[in-house]
Amino acid sequence: MDVSTLAIIILIGGFFLLMLLKVPVSFAMLLATLGSALVAGTALSDIVNQMISGVKSFSLLAIPFFILMGEFMSAGGISDKIVAFANLMVGRFQGGLAYVNCLDSMFFGGVSGSAVADVSSLGSVVIPMMKEAGYDEDFAVGLTVTTACQGLLIPPSHNMVIYALAAGGGVTVGSLFMAGAVPGVLLGLSILLYCFAVRKKYNFPVGRGAPKGQRLKTVIDAILPMMTLVIILGGMALGIFTATEAAAVSCIYTFILTYFVFRSAKLRDIGTVFKNALKTLAIVLTLISVAKAFAFMMVTLRVPDMLTTFLVGVTSNKIVLLLIINVLLLVLGCFMDMAPLIMIMTPILLPVVTGPAIGLSPVHFGIIMIFNLAIGLCTPPVGSALFVGCAVGKTPIERTSKKMLPLYGVMVVGLFVITFLPIVSMWLPTALGMV
Repeated sequence: MDVSTLAIIILIGGFFLLMLLKVPVSFAMLLATLGSALVAGTALSDIVNQMISGVKSFSLLAIPFFILMGEFMSAGGISDKIVAFANLMVGRFQGGLAYVNCLDSMFFGGVSGSAVADVSSLGSVVIPMMKEAGYDEDFAVGLTVTTACQGLLIPPSHNMVIYALAAGGGVTVGSLFMAGAVPGVLLGLSILLYCFAVRKKYNFPVGRGAPKGQRLKTVIDAILPMMTLVIILGGMALGIFTATEAAAVSCIYTFILTYFVFRSAKLRDIGTVFKNALKTLAIVLTLISVAKAFAFMMVTLRVPDMLTTFLVGVTSNKIVLLLIINVLLLVLGCFMDMAPLIMIMTPILLPVVTGPAIGLSPVHFGIIMIFNLAIGLCTPPVGSALFVGCAVGKTPIERTSKKMLPLYGVMVVGLFVITFLPIVSMWLPTALGMV
């Protein structure tokens, strides 16, 4: 066995072995990277430089602003206003609260950009409402978890910022934001149509809608938070802001909205908001840093070239290759968190999908990857959105995940539509001249 092969085994095999031993993912990646570098003769100073360069990017400044924006929204109870608005729109129909669950995630996803934030904020409101109305508790939790994935596709999404970084600068965050908007909305509508189709089979209760005297206030209260999406998308589409500038402006807007317009949170408690944001940011940046070094070792050891040669050797059929890549990402998404997977798999798979065998746009592939890994957030054993949803709804993961099987099916069908119909993702950024 030559040195290069041994280094690859230590890098990839060591990483998965450490994961099986319950070592935290960032430490598992770092230890596997250091072991591989020592065997391959790569200077440890190169590994350190890669870790520093991983977080030394202007684009990454958008991430703390988006995270802080979500924390301001959460502290201000904005989720209540979003749920009330969705209830006003569709709550009065049979299965109304199920439709509300789909729509509130669509609206809130365009504000928070985080599936976990969506589940924890909206779930604490809508899951008890659905239980009280007579919905099966596992269905209520499962629906909340799956609809939350819209937040990863509908901008803003800090995972798109991470993908743009991992792609090596050839993809703009703005083009990814625009490309994710339509697939995110289509995902929400697909789940809503599923709920509509099974409303009589499962005898969903008839909703109550919103009180007449509160309707105008409900609309106004919901429109103000959703203007955040207008600021971000409108500002970038018109060329007023970069993604980072849009994140900063929207962060200031949500701060004013929470503390001075709605006055739903106290300024004296703002330290807790910053503390929560810093915790999340520390986790994300640590993962990005070590994943950058891990990806560097894979490129150094020519793993992407080997994978490209292997896949093209298996088949030259574009459809089969895309199916293989989707299955690979779906499986990996069940066992690893999203941020490190984006950093690790992008440099490996991007040359494959943008090469002559497949010929995808890197923007289109970014949406495919994020959609795949979003499904992973809903699946055991490592799905963070599923864990949070079950904790909020007080349901066992095993039972809830079984109830979610039809919802998984809807999501996979949506994934295939986005994969094999590029126009779904690409028409908006193309129309705006971003690609």
